[in-house]
Amino acid sequence: MNPLAKLLKALPPGTQVVAGGTVVLGAASYLHIAAAGHSLSKQDMAGVSLLWTLVMSVGIGLFFPIEQELTRIVAARAVRGEGAAPVLRRAALLTAGILVVVLGLIGAFARLIADRLFSGDMQLVLALGGAFVGMALCYVTRGILAGLGRFTAYGVQLAIDGGLRIVLAVGCALAGVHSALAFSLILSVAPLVALACTLPVTLKAALPGAPIAWSELVRGLGLLICSTLLAQVVVNAAVVSTKLLAPTQVALVAALLSALVLARVPLFVFGSLQASLLSGLSSSAAAGDHPGFVKMLRKTGVVVLLLGLSGGVPAALLGPWLIQVLFKSANVLSHLDFLWLAAGTTCYMLAMVLGQALMVLHRHRSQLLAWVLAVAVLVGVTLLPGDIATRVSAAFAAGSLVAAAAMVLMLLRSPAVRGTAVPDAVAGPQPTAARANSGSA
Repeated sequence: MNPLAKLLKALPPGTQVVAGGTVVLGAASYLHIAAAGHSLSKQDMAGVSLLWTLVMSVGIGLFFPIEQELTRIVAARAVRGEGAAPVLRRAALLTAGILVVVLGLIGAFARLIADRLFSGDMQLVLALGGAFVGMALCYVTRGILAGLGRFTAYGVQLAIDGGLRIVLAVGCALAGVHSALAFSLILSVAPLVALACTLPVTLKAALPGAPIAWSELVRGLGLLICSTLLAQVVVNAAVVSTKLLAPTQVALVAALLSALVLARVPLFVFGSLQASLLSGLSSSAAAGDHPGFVKMLRKTGVVVLLLGLSGGVPAALLGPWLIQVLFKSANVLSHLDFLWLAAGTTCYMLAMVLGQALMVLHRHRSQLLAWVLAVAVLVGVTLLPGDIATRVSAAFAAGSLVAAAAMVLMLLRSPAVRGTAVPDAVAGPQPTAARANSGSA
């Protein structure tokens, strides 16, 4: 068996299907930023950069945990032969409630947000709210699809979302559009269209089943949202920190976003692992397959390390030149800055893998503690004296490393990883038929 075949075999089931959609969505991020960078002034590009960063940090922090919890719950129900329709209904209500609170806060502080982050542009505040709506609704359906193993529909939603972003961004650039609002609204329109195209499949796949208690849905969600928000602080803090520490250096803000997008190429590819990994880990835990759980976790960790190296080395060597060519960024970042960003990306991916394992084992508090430590280290490094770009890049690497190391220590203390019995609260009750069929599911 050749090395590529061995690598693909090591990935969780469903990864290859989701990978296609993830590649399109990842490419969309690059083309979106590149088209905006070549079409907008430095001032407008800084605003779009901040909006993009907020959507990919605060938005993901608030709504991606819903997908993760739904994937875990639905995958465990599938092992027990229970339908997902009750989960979908309650998750939709919960998401709507969170959206109302978030949009209410954006409305209440719209002027402050506009003045501090968007140079007074209220239109970008509206675009921010629209992007949150599209993101929230998509994550609900993706959680159901991933938990049921419907990875074709999952990948199609990602591909439609990414494809539309590419078409709209390139179209705006070719049409000579110089509006920051136009490039920002792409983050609202594309996910909503993708949702509409895949919603029928989601509704059909979510079969009737036993009711789900609110406590089961929200028990770990608050802790998971806090963990994910802190994780997004770590991965996206460089741009926001620079804006706060040096608000007049708009060229550096835009360049850092471009550098992060480039250095995080492996992270976009890693996105194809997450849904299938969480579904596989949840199924293994629910079926009591502890050796399978550990084997999947170990192999995924190896894949992540190889992924980090394959993307990090080119970024460190060619990054300063590439962001000038691809994104029309200023020449304000060094090879060392890119090295820190690449190292941070690899450690961050490892932390995400380990965090999903902790979540499946109901170790939400442990995961949160690891990210609290990571943010504390990030803040400490950011406040050190020295060049701003180097500080924020090194802070990303240090925070991610601390998170991954802390999670390794926590998992080594887990019964599932040590090979001892897992409490019923983790594995969950399993009917005899579900146990008998779990090996072939």
